[in-house]
Amino acid sequence: MWCSRLLSYPLSQGQCSSYRARTALAQLNRVLEAELESIRGAGTWKSERVITSKQGPRIHVEGSRGEILNFCANNYLGLSSHPEVIRSGLEALEKFGAGLSSVRFICGTQNIHKNLEEKISRFHQREDAILYASCFDANTGIFEALLTPEDAVLSDELNHASIIDGIRLCKANKYRYKHMDMQDLEAKLLDTQKHRLRLVATDGAFSMDGDIAPLKEICSLAQKYQALVFIDECHATGFLGPNGRGTDELLGVMDQVDIVNSTLGKALGGAAGGYTTGPKALINLLRQRSRPYLFSNSLPPAVVGCASKALDLLMESNAITQSMVAKTKRFRSKMAAAGFSILGNDHPICPVMLGEARLASVMADDMLERGIYVIGFSYPVVPKGKARIRVQISAVHSEDDIDRCVEAFTEVGRKHGALP
Repeated sequence: MWCSRLLSYPLSQGQCSSYRARTALAQLNRVLEAELESIRGAGTWKSERVITSKQGPRIHVEGSRGEILNFCANNYLGLSSHPEVIRSGLEALEKFGAGLSSVRFICGTQNIHKNLEEKISRFHQREDAILYASCFDANTGIFEALLTPEDAVLSDELNHASIIDGIRLCKANKYRYKHMDMQDLEAKLLDTQKHRLRLVATDGAFSMDGDIAPLKEICSLAQKYQALVFIDECHATGFLGPNGRGTDELLGVMDQVDIVNSTLGKALGGAAGGYTTGPKALINLLRQRSRPYLFSNSLPPAVVGCASKALDLLMESNAITQSMVAKTKRFRSKMAAAGFSILGNDHPICPVMLGEARLASVMADDMLERGIYVIGFSYPVVPKGKARIRVQISAVHSEDDIDRCVEAFTEVGRKHGALP
């Protein structure tokens, strides 16, 4: 045995196999530890703070005293802990159980799933909708099912990782256009005229920079070159547009966007789940061929109940959606006046640009000491040299909350040289 020769004493076959396994594991650990140390050395290590309360504008954090103001949740409308949303989830849990223990096509479809899909399609004014465990699943499930080697997909270079991964899985011809660059998109559309289908894929609102896709121009080009338009609305559904229907409503192109993917895990209750909504024939195809849908358990009833109630609240009144606008403007204007650089187009995602990963990390830690929960974002989540603290405004933040956050940023920014 080779391992016996290496060790200079005999080993049985079983002992030799065990030795080889331990050696391989030791090699793996060395590789992993070196990689982890490089992450620490680059200042991009991501720690997970532990919250000991419900999600909301005020939370309790392990290791911190008293209430902490939370300015980094995707809880845009404050519905994660809304009493009616919670009550609806509890009622669904009691009536329909903890889960289905099945995928949808076997024995995992309840009437509440069909009702929620109908409600989603009605909210977005589309023909039909299909539920997924997450919008990541929706994005990884659509391109492979829809597109073939005869087709082409044109993707914004700053699209979300889930769109990128979904496109990687499909066999279509892949084109990437410069971020929101319509000249480059048009050039790519010209190049793809030889293909059967052309699908332009973009985030409606980009989660790291808070900027909004130029959908009017995209849809105009799509019509000119006979292309389809797909948008991911995770950071738009529920609060952008007069009635919270998203960037297509905000920009007046709801009738020109063909496919919408979005999430139930942000503004719409914040629990989990995603969906695709669009033409009925597409939804029928996804039920037959979309692998994340076919091979994942159904959404738990409690999640369905929460999301359904969140949609009810949105469709009853747009007051909560409209309250976001003034609060977002207040934060952005006060931060700009203090001397900070904020990216984005009046979106409640407010990236405070700092550049260096270490600076973003230490400033976020100091903000927590002042009772403000924010997180620094750095490579690989954002490009190198573009580290930032991403602040997210919620409809349930008060004006005093926003002013306190700005004051803390100003103090910490001066302390670390981010402000003069």
